[in-house]
Amino acid sequence: MRVGLLTAFIAVAWLGQQVQVALAQTRPSVSPSEPAKVSAPKESPPRKEAGVAVSPYTAGLVTGPPQSTEFAIAQDIATTLASGQETGPRGEVALRVLPMVGNGGIRNIRDVLTLAGADMAIAPFVLVDRLRETRTIADIQNKLVYITPLFVEEFHLLAPSEIRSLADLEGKRVNLGEEVSAAAVLGREVLNRLEVKISELNLGLDAALDGMRKGEIFASLLVSGKPVNLLARYAQADGIHLLPIPYSKALQQDYLPSTFRREDYPNIVGSGESVDTIAIKCALFAYNWPTRSERFQLLEFFVETLFSRFPEFLGDAHHPKWREVNLHEVLPGWRRFGPAERWLQRQSGGEAALRKAFGRFLEQKRTSNPPDREELFQDFMRWRERKQGW
Repeated sequence: MRVGLLTAFIAVAWLGQQVQVALAQTRPSVSPSEPAKVSAPKESPPRKEAGVAVSPYTAGLVTGPPQSTEFAIAQDIATTLASGQETGPRGEVALRVLPMVGNGGIRNIRDVLTLAGADMAIAPFVLVDRLRETRTIADIQNKLVYITPLFVEEFHLLAPSEIRSLADLEGKRVNLGEEVSAAAVLGREVLNRLEVKISELNLGLDAALDGMRKGEIFASLLVSGKPVNLLARYAQADGIHLLPIPYSKALQQDYLPSTFRREDYPNIVGSGESVDTIAIKCALFAYNWPTRSERFQLLEFFVETLFSRFPEFLGDAHHPKWREVNLHEVLPGWRRFGPAERWLQRQSGGEAALRKAFGRFLEQKRTSNPPDREELFQDFMRWRERKQGW
C-alpha cells in the first residue's frame, strides 16, 4: 500500500512539472520593464441601474466640476425652477432639479446612461459625437436624446509668462485636466492636429495652477464657458496668462473661433488686448426613458417648465452664457426629446397664426411701414403675455 501511494505521488508531481513546462513554452515572456498588454474587452450596451431615483419629482442633472460654467448653469436651472412653484403640506415642490457634479466629459454621458437618478447631462456636442462615431459607449444613439443646444465653451490654455506660443510647449509637461474629461479628450485631439508634442498630465485645476507657480508645469487647459469665476480672480501679477490657440484649417471642421477680451477677464487680459482661442458647443442631453414611464413624464414637465420660463434666464442675475442659448437650434444627427420638439412646434405654429391674424388687422388700419409693423407686433405679444400671466 505504501509503495502504491508513493508511486501515485511521484506520478502527480511528474504531471505537474510537465504542465508547467508546456505553459512556459506557450505563454510569451514579459520583461520586468515591459508591461503586459491586455486587450480591452468589447463594451456591451450600457444599462440603467435597476434601483429607482431618489424622488419621482427630482430630476438629476449631471454637470461639470464646481468651478465650471456648466455647474453655474445647472445651479441657475435648479434655483430658478424651484421658485414660483406651489408647495405641498411639507414644503415639497412638483419639480426639483438636482445638480450632480461630474467632470464635464465622458463620465457625464456614462452617468446619464447608467445611474438611476441621472436624467440629464450637460456635455460638449463634439465629444458626444466622438463617442457615437467610435462606439466607445455602445448603443448611445438610441439611449440618448437632446433637449436643447446650450452655449459655447472656450478653450482656456493657461501658461506662465515665459511661455508665449504653442511651439514653446514642445516636449514640456502640460496638464489637460482629469482623465476622460472634455479637456483631456478634446485637448489631446487639438494638440495632435496642431502637431504639438507634449508630456501630458491629468490633474485638477488647483493642483495644475500650483504646479505652474512652482515651475513644474508649463500649461494647463480648461474647457468651459467664459467667464470662469475662478480664473477671473487671478491677476497678471501671478505670472499666468491665456495662451493663444490659432484657428487653423486642421480645426475648422469641428471647432469654432473665439476670443478672450478684457471684459471677460479684466485681471488677466490687458487693456485693448485680445487672445484668440477655439470653442465648442455644448448641449443638454437626456436619457431616452420609455414613453409613459414616470421619468419620461418628469422630464416632460421639466421641459414645459424650463422652456416656458426661459426669458427669466436672460436677465443680469444669471450667467451671461444664457444669452447664447437658442431653443430652436438643431443638433445635426441627433433626435430631440419628443416633448421638447412638440413644445417648440406649438410655439412656432402659434406665433405664425398670430402674425397672420395681426397682419389682417393692420391691413384694415392701413399701417404699411414694416418697422412700425414689427414694433407693434412685439408690443402686442408682450401685452398678450401679461394678460395670460406668462
